[in-house]
Amino acid sequence: MNYPEKIISSVEHFRKIPGIGEKTAFRQVLGLAKWRSEDLISFGRAMQELASLEYCKECGLFSEGDLCDVCKRSERISTGVICVVESLSDCLAVEKSGQFRGLYHVLGGVLNPLSGIGPDEIGIPRLVARVKRLEIKTLILAINPSIEGDATSSYIRQELPSEVSAERIGFGMPMGGALEYLDSMTISKALENRKRI
Repeated sequence: MNYPEKIISSVEHFRKIPGIGEKTAFRQVLGLAKWRSEDLISFGRAMQELASLEYCKECGLFSEGDLCDVCKRSERISTGVICVVESLSDCLAVEKSGQFRGLYHVLGGVLNPLSGIGPDEIGIPRLVARVKRLEIKTLILAINPSIEGDATSSYIRQELPSEVSAERIGFGMPMGGALEYLDSMTISKALENRKRI
């Protein structure tokens, strides 16, 4: 069946979204085609505004200017703690937990020499300079557990001044998980991160 060019073009754009395949893209586009024209125009404007989205010059979060809401707040700066994450979605997950009240730093990836991603590409020198300038006392490395994540955490620890404490977040068994269904790496991390009760 030959679809109109408008449908095909929309499907191709939807397929660029991570996790969206051709079938899902078609379903989304066909669903949108049923919307009222005012709603579609409003949706299009909202997508267009993403092109002018700004990022905080300090941490890399979304912002409405040079600094994001987190970096502007003196009570968060005064904690002397920065949580380092790989991506914006990781940062939003930590913030949503409501358990962290310090600053953030979004790396935008992890070290991967085979792909040409070194310390400068993910802004580690900028992070270290920020730690020194703000006199940060603790760095929480909330970087995903992988070979690259572990290497990135180790490299950051090496670059930090000795008086700065660096901590990895705990990894291991999820709530409600059963040992028999976990992979060996997850079980290994859970055993490493045990604590006295």
